[in-house]
Amino acid sequence: MSKPRVAVVFGGRNSEHAVSLMGAGSVLEAIDKSKYEVIPIGIAQDGRWVLGASDQRFAIEQGELPAVDTSGTALALPSGQGTLVAYDPGSIPVELGSVDVVFPVMHGPFAEDGTIQGLLEMAGVRYVGSGVLASAVGMDKAYMKTVMAAAGLPVGRYVVVRDRDWRLERERVLKEAEALGWPVFVKPARAGSSQGISKANDRAALEEAVEFARRHDPKVLIEAAIPGREIECAVLESLGDEPPGASMPGEVKVEGGQEFFDFEAKYYPDQMSLTVPADLPAEVAEELRAMAVRAFEALECEGLARVDFFYTPEGELVLNEINTMPGFTSLSVAPQLWAASGLAYPALVDRLVQLALHRSAGLR
Repeated sequence: MSKPRVAVVFGGRNSEHAVSLMGAGSVLEAIDKSKYEVIPIGIAQDGRWVLGASDQRFAIEQGELPAVDTSGTALALPSGQGTLVAYDPGSIPVELGSVDVVFPVMHGPFAEDGTIQGLLEMAGVRYVGSGVLASAVGMDKAYMKTVMAAAGLPVGRYVVVRDRDWRLERERVLKEAEALGWPVFVKPARAGSSQGISKANDRAALEEAVEFARRHDPKVLIEAAIPGREIECAVLESLGDEPPGASMPGEVKVEGGQEFFDFEAKYYPDQMSLTVPADLPAEVAEELRAMAVRAFEALECEGLARVDFFYTPEGELVLNEINTMPGFTSLSVAPQLWAASGLAYPALVDRLVQLALHRSAGLR
Protein backbone atom coordinates (compact mmCIF):
# COMPACT_ATOMS: atom_id res chain seq x y z
CA MET A 1 0.00 0.00 0.00
CA SER A 2 1.19 3.52 -0.73
CA LYS A 3 2.20 5.70 2.17
CA PRO A 4 -0.09 8.57 3.20
CA ARG A 5 1.07 11.86 1.67
CA VAL A 6 1.57 14.64 4.19
CA ALA A 7 2.08 18.21 3.00
CA VAL A 8 3.91 20.27 5.64
CA VAL A 9 2.95 23.89 4.93
CA PHE A 10 4.93 26.77 6.39
CA GLY A 11 5.55 30.51 6.03
CA GLY A 12 2.61 32.81 5.38
CA ARG A 13 1.72 36.45 4.86
CA ASN A 14 2.28 37.82 8.34
CA SER A 15 4.89 38.81 10.92
CA GLU A 16 5.11 35.24 12.24
CA HIS A 17 6.50 33.95 8.96
CA ALA A 18 9.89 33.05 10.47
CA VAL A 19 8.33 31.39 13.53
CA SER A 20 6.41 29.11 11.18
CA LEU A 21 9.58 28.07 9.38
CA MET A 22 11.33 27.24 12.62
CA GLY A 23 8.50 24.91 13.62
CA ALA A 24 8.23 23.35 10.18
CA GLY A 25 11.94 22.57 10.20
CA SER A 26 11.47 20.55 13.38
CA VAL A 27 8.41 18.75 12.00
CA LEU A 28 10.17 17.86 8.75
CA GLU A 29 13.11 16.48 10.71
CA ALA A 30 10.97 14.46 13.12
CA ILE A 31 8.24 13.02 10.88
CA ASP A 32 8.68 9.34 10.04
CA LYS A 33 9.68 9.21 6.35
CA SER A 34 9.29 5.42 6.32
CA LYS A 35 5.63 5.85 7.28
CA TYR A 36 4.66 8.98 5.34
CA GLU A 37 5.53 10.58 2.02
CA VAL A 38 6.35 14.14 3.01
CA ILE A 39 6.00 17.22 0.81
CA PRO A 40 7.36 20.54 2.13
CA ILE A 41 5.42 23.57 0.88
CA GLY A 42 6.23 27.19 1.59
CA ILE A 43 3.96 30.23 1.40
CA ALA A 44 6.01 33.34 0.71
CA GLN A 45 5.34 36.74 2.25
CA ASP A 46 3.73 37.81 -1.03
CA GLY A 47 1.36 34.82 -0.98
CA ARG A 48 3.10 32.59 -3.52
CA TRP A 49 3.01 28.84 -2.84
CA VAL A 50 6.19 26.92 -3.68
CA LEU A 51 7.58 23.44 -3.24
CA GLY A 52 10.17 23.57 -0.52
CA ALA A 53 13.61 24.19 -1.96
CA SER A 54 16.28 21.60 -1.14
CA ASP A 55 18.41 24.24 0.58
CA GLN A 56 15.55 25.94 2.43
CA ARG A 57 16.78 27.44 5.72
CA PHE A 58 14.55 26.88 8.76
CA ALA A 59 16.61 28.25 11.63
CA ILE A 60 17.84 31.62 12.86
CA GLU A 61 21.43 31.94 11.68
CA GLN A 62 23.73 34.74 12.80
CA GLY A 63 20.69 36.66 14.01
CA GLU A 64 18.93 36.43 10.63
CA LEU A 65 15.39 35.06 10.57
CA PRO A 66 14.50 32.39 8.00
CA ALA A 67 12.12 33.08 5.09
CA VAL A 68 10.53 30.95 2.38
CA ASP A 69 12.90 30.38 -0.55
CA THR A 70 10.83 31.29 -3.60
CA SER A 71 13.25 29.64 -6.03
CA GLY A 72 11.34 26.37 -5.67
CA THR A 73 8.67 25.18 -8.11
CA ALA A 74 5.53 27.34 -7.96
CA LEU A 75 2.37 25.57 -6.79
CA ALA A 76 -1.35 25.86 -7.01
CA LEU A 77 -2.72 24.15 -3.91
CA PRO A 78 -5.18 22.68 -3.56
CA SER A 79 -6.99 21.85 -6.77
CA GLY A 80 -9.99 19.55 -6.77
CA GLN A 81 -9.93 16.98 -4.00
CA GLY A 82 -6.54 17.84 -2.55
CA THR A 83 -4.58 17.62 -5.77
CA LEU A 84 -1.18 19.27 -5.88
CA VAL A 85 -0.33 20.80 -9.23
CA ALA A 86 3.18 22.05 -10.02
CA TYR A 87 3.75 24.80 -12.55
CA ASP A 88 7.06 25.46 -14.26
CA PRO A 89 7.23 28.41 -16.64
CA GLY A 90 6.70 27.30 -20.25
CA SER A 91 5.65 23.76 -19.34
CA ILE A 92 2.42 21.83 -18.87
CA PRO A 93 1.31 21.57 -15.21
CA VAL A 94 2.42 18.32 -13.64
CA GLU A 95 0.00 16.66 -11.25
CA LEU A 96 1.89 15.63 -8.15
CA GLY A 97 -0.94 13.51 -6.79
CA SER A 98 -3.46 13.78 -4.00
CA VAL A 99 -2.55 14.90 -0.49
CA ASP A 100 -3.96 12.88 2.40
CA VAL A 101 -3.17 15.39 5.15
CA VAL A 102 -1.93 18.96 5.33
CA PHE A 103 0.10 19.85 8.41
CA PRO A 104 -0.10 23.68 8.54
CA VAL A 105 2.75 24.66 10.84
CA MET A 106 1.57 28.25 10.61
CA HIS A 107 0.83 31.06 13.02
CA GLY A 108 -0.94 34.39 13.02
CA PRO A 109 -3.33 36.07 10.57
CA PHE A 110 -3.98 34.47 7.16
CA ALA A 111 -2.85 31.15 8.63
CA GLU A 112 -3.74 30.10 12.16
CA ASP A 113 -6.88 32.25 12.20
CA GLY A 114 -9.14 29.94 10.19
CA THR A 115 -8.21 31.21 6.74
CA ILE A 116 -6.03 28.30 5.63
CA GLN A 117 -8.41 25.94 7.43
CA GLY A 118 -11.31 27.33 5.38
CA LEU A 119 -9.38 26.91 2.15
CA LEU A 120 -8.65 23.27 3.01
CA GLU A 121 -12.25 22.66 4.08
CA MET A 122 -13.52 23.92 0.72
CA ALA A 123 -11.08 21.62 -1.05
CA GLY A 124 -12.08 18.61 1.05
CA VAL A 125 -8.58 18.10 2.44
CA ARG A 126 -7.90 16.76 5.94
CA TYR A 127 -5.52 18.79 8.05
CA VAL A 128 -3.83 18.90 11.43
CA GLY A 129 -5.33 21.12 14.12
CA SER A 130 -8.51 23.00 14.88
CA GLY A 131 -11.22 23.90 12.40
CA VAL A 132 -12.30 27.28 11.10
CA LEU A 133 -14.33 28.51 14.08
CA ALA A 134 -11.97 27.39 16.84
CA SER A 135 -9.00 28.75 14.93
CA ALA A 136 -10.65 32.12 14.32
CA VAL A 137 -11.91 32.57 17.88
CA GLY A 138 -8.63 31.38 19.38
CA MET A 139 -6.73 33.88 17.25
CA ASP A 140 -8.91 36.83 18.26
CA LYS A 141 -8.08 37.35 21.94
CA ALA A 142 -11.14 39.52 22.53
CA TYR A 143 -13.64 36.91 21.33
CA MET A 144 -11.59 34.17 22.96
CA LYS A 145 -12.06 35.85 26.34
CA THR A 146 -15.79 36.22 25.68
CA VAL A 147 -16.15 32.50 24.96
CA MET A 148 -14.02 31.49 27.94
CA ALA A 149 -15.98 33.70 30.32
CA ALA A 150 -19.25 32.26 28.98
CA ALA A 151 -17.86 28.78 29.72
CA GLY A 152 -17.29 29.82 33.33
CA LEU A 153 -13.51 30.14 33.08
CA PRO A 154 -11.86 33.10 34.86
CA VAL A 155 -10.28 35.77 32.63
CA GLY A 156 -8.67 39.09 33.49
CA ARG A 157 -10.15 42.55 32.93
CA TYR A 158 -9.59 44.13 29.54
CA VAL A 159 -10.65 46.81 27.06
CA VAL A 160 -11.09 46.16 23.32
CA VAL A 161 -9.95 48.99 21.02
CA ARG A 162 -11.28 48.78 17.47
CA ASP A 163 -10.01 50.97 14.66
CA ARG A 164 -13.04 53.28 14.74
CA ASP A 165 -12.81 53.59 18.55
CA TRP A 166 -9.23 54.79 18.38
CA ARG A 167 -9.80 57.23 15.55
CA LEU A 168 -13.05 58.78 16.79
CA GLU A 169 -13.35 58.07 20.54
CA ARG A 170 -9.78 58.01 21.78
CA GLU A 171 -10.52 59.89 25.01
CA ARG A 172 -13.20 57.37 26.00
CA VAL A 173 -10.84 54.49 25.26
CA LEU A 174 -8.07 56.02 27.34
CA LYS A 175 -10.39 56.58 30.31
CA GLU A 176 -11.65 52.99 30.14
CA ALA A 177 -8.08 51.76 30.03
CA GLU A 178 -7.05 53.96 32.97
CA ALA A 179 -9.87 52.40 34.99
CA LEU A 180 -8.07 49.06 34.72
CA GLY A 181 -5.25 50.51 36.85
CA TRP A 182 -1.56 50.79 36.03
CA PRO A 183 0.32 49.08 34.58
CA VAL A 184 -1.53 47.64 31.61
CA PHE A 185 -0.40 45.40 28.80
CA VAL A 186 -1.27 46.34 25.23
CA LYS A 187 -1.27 43.79 22.42
CA PRO A 188 -2.66 43.22 18.93
CA ALA A 189 -5.92 41.29 19.25
CA ARG A 190 -5.06 38.92 16.40
CA ALA A 191 -1.32 38.34 16.50
CA GLY A 192 0.83 35.76 18.23
CA SER A 193 4.42 35.02 19.19
CA SER A 194 4.22 38.06 21.49
CA GLN A 195 4.43 40.41 18.51
CA GLY A 196 3.53 44.04 19.13
CA ILE A 197 3.15 43.78 22.91
CA SER A 198 4.03 46.67 25.25
CA LYS A 199 3.70 47.46 28.92
CA ALA A 200 2.33 50.91 29.76
CA ASN A 201 2.62 52.67 33.14
CA ASP A 202 0.88 55.94 32.23
CA ARG A 203 -1.34 57.55 29.61
CA ALA A 204 1.47 58.74 27.36
CA ALA A 205 3.03 55.26 27.27
CA LEU A 206 -0.42 53.78 26.68
CA GLU A 207 -0.99 55.86 23.55
CA GLU A 208 2.42 54.85 22.23
CA ALA A 209 1.70 51.20 23.01
CA VAL A 210 -1.63 51.25 21.18
CA GLU A 211 0.00 52.80 18.11
CA PHE A 212 2.73 50.12 18.25
CA ALA A 213 0.16 47.31 18.49
CA ARG A 214 -1.83 48.82 15.61
CA ARG A 215 1.15 48.23 13.31
CA HIS A 216 0.23 44.54 13.57
CA ASP A 217 -3.56 44.76 13.89
CA PRO A 218 -6.10 47.63 13.84
CA LYS A 219 -7.91 45.80 16.65
CA VAL A 220 -6.06 46.08 19.97
CA LEU A 221 -6.49 44.63 23.43
CA ILE A 222 -5.59 46.50 26.64
CA GLU A 223 -5.32 44.16 29.62
CA ALA A 224 -5.02 44.79 33.33
CA ALA A 225 -1.76 43.45 34.72
CA ILE A 226 -2.24 40.23 36.69
CA PRO A 227 0.45 39.60 39.31
CA GLY A 228 1.46 35.98 39.39
CA ARG A 229 3.43 33.15 37.87
CA GLU A 230 2.91 32.14 34.23
CA ILE A 231 1.89 28.49 33.99
CA GLU A 232 1.18 26.73 30.69
CA CYS A 233 -0.50 23.45 29.85
CA ALA A 234 -0.75 21.57 26.55
CA VAL A 235 -3.90 19.73 25.48
CA LEU A 236 -4.14 16.91 22.94
CA GLU A 237 -7.20 15.38 21.33
CA SER A 238 -7.84 11.68 21.89
CA LEU A 239 -7.64 9.20 19.02
CA GLY A 240 -10.76 7.48 20.33
CA ASP A 241 -13.85 8.63 22.19
CA GLU A 242 -11.98 9.54 25.35
CA PRO A 243 -11.84 13.20 26.40
CA PRO A 244 -8.80 15.29 25.47
CA GLY A 245 -5.69 14.83 27.59
CA ALA A 246 -3.68 17.52 29.37
CA SER A 247 0.07 17.57 29.87
CA MET A 248 1.85 18.30 33.11
CA PRO A 249 1.81 22.06 33.73
CA GLY A 250 5.04 23.97 33.19
CA GLU A 251 6.17 27.36 34.49
CA VAL A 252 7.81 29.79 32.09
CA LYS A 253 10.10 32.59 33.21
CA VAL A 254 11.77 35.39 31.31
CA GLU A 255 15.54 35.53 31.67
CA GLY A 256 18.02 38.27 30.85
CA GLY A 257 16.26 41.07 32.74
CA GLN A 258 13.25 41.39 30.42
CA GLU A 259 9.92 42.26 32.02
CA PHE A 260 7.61 40.09 29.93
CA PHE A 261 7.48 37.65 27.05
CA ASP A 262 8.21 39.39 23.79
CA PHE A 263 9.37 37.80 20.53
CA GLU A 264 13.05 37.71 21.54
CA ALA A 265 12.23 36.10 24.89
CA LYS A 266 10.39 33.29 23.15
CA TYR A 267 12.62 32.54 20.19
CA TYR A 268 16.17 33.60 20.96
CA PRO A 269 18.44 31.35 23.04
CA ASP A 270 18.72 31.78 26.82
CA GLN A 271 15.87 34.30 27.01
CA MET A 272 13.32 31.97 28.60
CA SER A 273 13.30 29.05 31.02
CA LEU A 274 10.69 26.31 31.39
CA THR A 275 10.24 24.19 34.51
CA VAL A 276 8.20 21.00 34.13
CA PRO A 277 6.39 20.07 36.23
CA ALA A 278 5.65 23.48 37.68
CA ASP A 279 6.08 23.72 41.44
CA LEU A 280 2.38 23.78 42.33
CA PRO A 281 0.26 22.12 45.01
CA ALA A 282 -1.11 18.85 43.60
CA GLU A 283 -4.71 20.05 43.77
CA VAL A 284 -3.85 23.28 41.90
CA ALA A 285 -2.04 21.36 39.17
CA GLU A 286 -5.04 19.09 38.68
CA GLU A 287 -7.45 22.04 38.64
CA LEU A 288 -5.28 23.79 36.04
CA ARG A 289 -5.19 20.68 33.83
CA ALA A 290 -8.97 20.33 34.07
CA MET A 291 -9.43 24.02 33.19
CA ALA A 292 -7.14 23.62 30.18
CA VAL A 293 -9.31 20.77 28.88
CA ARG A 294 -12.46 22.85 29.52
CA ALA A 295 -10.97 25.69 27.48
CA PHE A 296 -10.08 23.27 24.66
CA GLU A 297 -13.63 21.92 24.61
CA ALA A 298 -15.27 25.35 25.00
CA LEU A 299 -13.66 26.38 21.70
CA GLU A 300 -14.32 22.94 20.16
CA CYS A 301 -10.63 22.63 19.37
CA GLU A 302 -9.18 19.69 17.49
CA GLY A 303 -5.70 18.25 17.44
CA LEU A 304 -3.72 20.31 19.91
CA ALA A 305 -3.62 23.55 21.84
CA ARG A 306 -1.61 25.29 24.53
CA VAL A 307 -3.50 27.05 27.31
CA ASP A 308 -1.77 29.76 29.34
CA PHE A 309 -2.65 30.76 32.91
CA PHE A 310 -1.58 33.13 35.65
CA TYR A 311 -1.28 31.66 39.15
CA THR A 312 -1.73 34.57 41.56
CA PRO A 313 -0.19 34.99 45.03
CA GLU A 314 -3.71 34.46 46.40
CA GLY A 315 -3.78 30.99 44.86
CA GLU A 316 -6.19 31.80 42.03
CA LEU A 317 -5.90 30.60 38.43
CA VAL A 318 -6.71 33.10 35.67
CA LEU A 319 -6.83 32.02 32.03
CA ASN A 320 -4.67 34.25 29.85
CA GLU A 321 -5.12 32.76 26.38
CA ILE A 322 -5.38 29.63 24.27
CA ASN A 323 -3.21 28.97 21.23
CA THR A 324 -4.65 26.54 18.68
CA MET A 325 -1.34 26.16 16.81
CA PRO A 326 1.33 26.90 19.41
CA GLY A 327 5.00 27.34 18.64
CA PHE A 328 6.06 23.95 17.37
CA THR A 329 9.81 23.59 17.30
CA SER A 330 11.08 20.64 19.33
CA LEU A 331 12.17 23.19 21.96
CA SER A 332 8.87 25.11 22.05
CA VAL A 333 6.81 25.02 25.23
CA ALA A 334 3.96 22.71 24.11
CA PRO A 335 6.24 19.97 22.71
CA GLN A 336 8.44 20.20 25.81
CA LEU A 337 5.39 19.84 28.05
CA TRP A 338 4.41 16.69 26.19
CA ALA A 339 7.95 15.33 26.21
CA ALA A 340 8.03 15.74 30.00
CA SER A 341 4.64 14.01 30.15
CA GLY A 342 5.96 10.98 28.27
CA LEU A 343 5.17 11.84 24.63
CA ALA A 344 8.37 12.56 22.71
CA TYR A 345 8.39 15.06 19.85
CA PRO A 346 8.40 12.51 16.95
CA ALA A 347 5.53 10.65 18.62
CA LEU A 348 3.63 13.92 19.07
CA VAL A 349 4.04 14.73 15.37
CA ASP A 350 2.83 11.25 14.44
CA ARG A 351 -0.16 11.52 16.80
CA LEU A 352 -1.26 14.78 15.17
CA VAL A 353 -1.00 13.32 11.66
CA GLN A 354 -2.96 10.24 12.74
CA LEU A 355 -5.66 12.42 14.31
CA ALA A 356 -6.00 14.29 11.01
CA LEU A 357 -6.11 11.04 8.99
CA HIS A 358 -8.93 9.73 11.19
CA ARG A 359 -11.12 12.83 11.01
CA SER A 360 -13.69 13.34 8.31
CA ALA A 361 -13.35 16.09 5.73
CA GLY A 362 -16.17 18.63 5.96
CA LEU A 363 -18.61 19.27 8.78
CA ARG A 364 -18.04 17.23 11.95
